Amino acid sequence: MRRYQTYIFDLDGTLLDTLGDLHASCNHALRSHGMPERSLDEVRRFVGNGVKKLMERAIPNGMDNPLFEETYQSFRQHYLLHNLDTTKPYPGIMEMLQKMKEQGKNVAVVSNKFYAATQELCRHFFGDLVTVAIGEREGIRKKPAPDTVMEALRQLDVPKEGSVYVGDSDVDIETARNCGIPCISVLWGFRDRAFLLGHGATTLIDSPQDLF
Repeated sequence: MRRYQTYIFDLDGTLLDTLGDLHASCNHALRSHGMPERSLDEVRRFVGNGVKKLMERAIPNGMDNPLFEETYQSFRQHYLLHNLDTTKPYPGIMEMLQKMKEQGKNVAVVSNKFYAATQELCRHFFGDLVTVAIGEREGIRKKPAPDTVMEALRQLDVPKEGSVYVGDSDVDIETARNCGIPCISVLWGFRDRAFLLGHGATTLIDSPQDLF
């Protein structure tokens, strides 16, 4: 596999297994507003485009539901309090990031998770192993638009040449394409091989150590 100088990672389903906490907060919000709860597999299918899209898919009639905004805010409030309950790095992630630091690689996280949660999770789990962490925020288009990745490159002060995006979803593949950089798709996350290949994946890896 080609080696890169700059690695930009998705967060959920790539570095962190966040599915349990997302599922719990989703169902807390739905339950609080008298809506049917969702299974773990349903939430797995719903994630990848940010938490607002997750809740749009989970709430009956989506954004047309008159209780959408209330329910979405209930999710946000619950998740900010409970996003560390079961979330943890996937096996091999910490060792991979440590090795990248030792090799002098540039490392950033770009997520469609809201900004505060992205920052908190990266600080808590990765400390100085991740230099830049960018989440969804006002005034900048989220993935698959290239804006947040290009902002990460700007903050790292590096060119897109020699950079790669690493993620677990079709959104990540499209994001990398829109940025004009390669994409490495991981097989331990929220989407399987058939799904990723069907959405244009060209390079797939089974383990974080496959990046070396």
